[in-house]
Amino acid sequence: MEGKQSGSAEQKTVTELKAVSEEPYLEDKDAAAGGAEPAVAVDDVLSRPLGPTPSQSRFQVDLVTEGFGRPAEAAEKAGREVSMLGKSSEEAKGRFRVNFVDPSAGDETSGESGGGSSEGGNVSLQNGGDAMLNEGSLHSGGRHHHHHYYYDTHTSTYYLRTFGHNTMDAVPRIDHYRHTAADLGEKLIRPSLAELHDELDKEPFEEGYANREEGMPTGEAVATYIPDSKGIVKFGWIKGVLVRCMLNIWGVMLFIRLSWIVGQAGIGLSVVVIAVAAVVTTFTGLSTSAIATNGFVRGGGAYYLISRSLGPEFGGAIGLIFAFANAVAVAMYVVGFAETVVELLKENGTMMVDEMNDIRIIGTITVVLLLGISIAGMEWEAKAQIVLLVILILAIGDFVIGTFIPLDNKKPKGFFGYKAEIFMENFGPDFRNEETFFSVFAIFFPAATGILAGANISGDLADPQSAIPKGTLLAILITTLVYIGIAVSVGSCVVRDATGNINNTIITELTNCTTAACKLNYDFSSCQTGCQYGLMNNFQVMSMVSGFAPLISAGIFSATLSSALASFVSAPKIFQALCKDNIYPGFLMFAKGYGKNNEPLRGYLLTFLIALGFILIAELNIIAPIISNFFLASYALINFSVFHASLAKSPGWRPAFKYYNMWISLVGAILCCIVMFVINWWAALLTYVIVLGLYIYVTYKKPDVNWGSSTQALTYLNALQHSIRLSGVEDHVKNFRPQCLIMTGAPNSRPALLHLVHAFTKNVGLMICGHVHMGSQRQAVKERLSDLAKYQQWLIKNKMKAFYAPVHAEDLRDGGQYLMQAAGLGRMRPNTLVLGFKRNWRQADIRDVETYINLLHDAFDIQYGVVVIRLKEGLDISHLQGQEDEEDGKTPTQSLLKKGSKGPSSPLNLADQRLLDATTQFQKKQSKSNIDVWWLFDDGDAMFSDTVLNSGQNAGLTLLIPYLLTSKKKWKDCKIRVFIGGKINRIDRDRRAMATLLSKFRIDFSDIMVLGDINMKPKIENITAFEEMIEPFRLHEDDKEQEIADKMKESEPWRITDNELELHKTKMLL
Repeated sequence: MEGKQSGSAEQKTVTELKAVSEEPYLEDKDAAAGGAEPAVAVDDVLSRPLGPTPSQSRFQVDLVTEGFGRPAEAAEKAGREVSMLGKSSEEAKGRFRVNFVDPSAGDETSGESGGGSSEGGNVSLQNGGDAMLNEGSLHSGGRHHHHHYYYDTHTSTYYLRTFGHNTMDAVPRIDHYRHTAADLGEKLIRPSLAELHDELDKEPFEEGYANREEGMPTGEAVATYIPDSKGIVKFGWIKGVLVRCMLNIWGVMLFIRLSWIVGQAGIGLSVVVIAVAAVVTTFTGLSTSAIATNGFVRGGGAYYLISRSLGPEFGGAIGLIFAFANAVAVAMYVVGFAETVVELLKENGTMMVDEMNDIRIIGTITVVLLLGISIAGMEWEAKAQIVLLVILILAIGDFVIGTFIPLDNKKPKGFFGYKAEIFMENFGPDFRNEETFFSVFAIFFPAATGILAGANISGDLADPQSAIPKGTLLAILITTLVYIGIAVSVGSCVVRDATGNINNTIITELTNCTTAACKLNYDFSSCQTGCQYGLMNNFQVMSMVSGFAPLISAGIFSATLSSALASFVSAPKIFQALCKDNIYPGFLMFAKGYGKNNEPLRGYLLTFLIALGFILIAELNIIAPIISNFFLASYALINFSVFHASLAKSPGWRPAFKYYNMWISLVGAILCCIVMFVINWWAALLTYVIVLGLYIYVTYKKPDVNWGSSTQALTYLNALQHSIRLSGVEDHVKNFRPQCLIMTGAPNSRPALLHLVHAFTKNVGLMICGHVHMGSQRQAVKERLSDLAKYQQWLIKNKMKAFYAPVHAEDLRDGGQYLMQAAGLGRMRPNTLVLGFKRNWRQADIRDVETYINLLHDAFDIQYGVVVIRLKEGLDISHLQGQEDEEDGKTPTQSLLKKGSKGPSSPLNLADQRLLDATTQFQKKQSKSNIDVWWLFDDGDAMFSDTVLNSGQNAGLTLLIPYLLTSKKKWKDCKIRVFIGGKINRIDRDRRAMATLLSKFRIDFSDIMVLGDINMKPKIENITAFEEMIEPFRLHEDDKEQEIADKMKESEPWRITDNELELHKTKMLL
């Protein structure tokens, strides 16, 4: 032992795990156990970062030689701080390092090894296993920037202190459980026990190298690097969610429409309107909170929440229209701001051109300023939002203070301060101009939207799981209370109609006063013909009531600009997340981000152009209800996502937010759909058509993503429930169908076999492709695991409705028995074995022939039907195939099977060309020809033979398969021709009897051929040919000694004895 450790008494080995991510943010902590010395991180990448070795394994066991303490002069020479690893040599004995290699980054890393350091350097976390990658930063990086990370668990002897010994096994870590797209964070692969055994079997510690080639850099070359996280802005729940949601909900409606709604609906129904809107948004907020706390939330807002819950189909549809709605909403808010400014210019007589063009000019200038703020960065945008919120709160406070200061000059305009008479008069509704409760609700509800403003920038939140629930629900509560408070206040202070004329004061007391104004000594009866003031007539009531009117105008500006700014930021963020997922390939260019915050500058420019286009139109009365319905469609799907996920009962659905209910979410989804029609029925229908169209498009394109959606979970649950329900039902002959186990081997090696069986099982019965792996168990297990995913994906891509079932066995017969006994589930089990004819049975090893024959006998013993398919040219094309292309799972031979293919680079011989031509014959439409059925013996299932013959519901497998074939489009022109055995003197009678039987089976046939000579004795030459054919298989025990004959019969039971030949002679020579 001392000899082996000569010169390396202070050596130690470290377990390092490599994980892949983008723009990591390292959160350094002290070691988990006391007494461990924290490692000092190295800031920059060393000149020779460690790359993956030439080993084919995805991890390596390496010796790492590190001194007791690295020389200080070496650290100074490198210009870096190096961790001082003060570990004793006794603690270091027997340690080794497991390097997990990202195969996809091999080329890139190799290039880095040869060319010095680069941006994608290596990272070493030397903290005893307690360091974590900040999840919020994993998705903030660019799409194509990958880094390698080392997870060092032995630097502070973590394993020694925890387990008492070193181990290659990985400790629990979040990276082992990540399963997301590459650009959002990589899953770290832990080693399997078999892989660890394989590595230890290689004796890796010879001459100081372990699974490495001589000359490869050792542990000193492991680069340690901490990425610069300066400049990355992450918001808390107040600035990131609460402020944004409040600003987006408190829109211009608060100042210029709420008083009119109170005048129309009265205080009571106004509160009901606000409450109903709050119920819808609260239900949606609860659902959003549930989804946001069920795992990590990344950028994309509503799109991310819906797509990861319901899948890319709904997510892609909603993501696109939601991003577009936010972009157009920018134009709506900016036009609202411009109209207010133009009104002020009109009052002061300072118009620039005319009203319409002034709106366009002011709107264009405003949207350019918003673009500048957005491009400046999220930090500047957040500061602007805070300023706008302060102005908005001051404006609301200005109104509240003004309600307590009723001035005499405001009384002619209908403002009298808080009066019980006004409250009682305004409590009930007074709908005018054909307005109704629903029309008033439709006008108010857009003011309650905006609850997703915080979720839309989820990628910029420090802790989205905590921030989104707290900020969203608190914003809904605060804004709802403010809406209700202002509605009650304005309804208690201002009458519905007022003239504004001070001469309408009543000097003498009237005894028959019926209105509140009359009781307050004002006569506004002339308002029946029309007035300019009061709740019903003046949209600027809050300005009139306030203590300082210009502050209300500032509040209107703040409300519109804050909503516009929030939408301006939300639209590009959502669109960028949608483009990153590549749901719509044409938009991939907008996925690129810039800067530390991964800002979607291209998305900002696109949003600017869309908003500018609608601002120049300056007429948004038609598009406004569509946008409101787009928002509501998103809310409806968020609610439905929670209901759907709860209904699917997936173990992965366990939100940290517990205050939700699946039925409340369902009610919320239904309410959103109802509100869509209440706001505008044709806009609701148009929204449904657009969502449905995008859903169909994404479904047709089938994006290659797997997000573990609730749709997948519910599909599994339904399949499980139906399978269990089906297993409790007894089989009936009327429902019999061929459920085939095909012995294909690799599915792509016998395509003709696969396509023929698929022709009669597609949408009718089960088809399982059996593949028996033979040889070393460990190697076969690895192949089986890799083939399972590869060939199942191959079947799907080739539109084969089949399952792939690999097994490991000593020989084909054992594998076939395993498959026939264990394949399937419940009633979904095979009942028919399908295999190809063994063409080379004369030349093949006799043991292989015996295995093949015994497999057929096993199938009959297990009560399987048996189908043997024979082509003159053969079935197996595996000798023509090259290596699998892992990207698309297709082989070079497959290109030969396509129409118009020019063939391989080297021409095939005639036999192979004929084989390829024969392989494709079942993929083509069959010409008008016959399917010959030689129904010589009854082949109905023995379990149902009496039922079959008596009821005529099934005609046996020999007739059922041709019938199923002719029911398919490619075989519909083929006719069934039946051959039966009979006698020459009763051919007509046998034909009529069979025709009657087939009519009972309801099977169409073109002809019935009776073989009258079937009972004639064979010719001498045929008998001779038969005897020559079986000669190699005979035992000839009479010509051998008894002992030798008995040994041969025991060792070769397949040999035909003379007694067996004599016993079956009558049958053979009939």
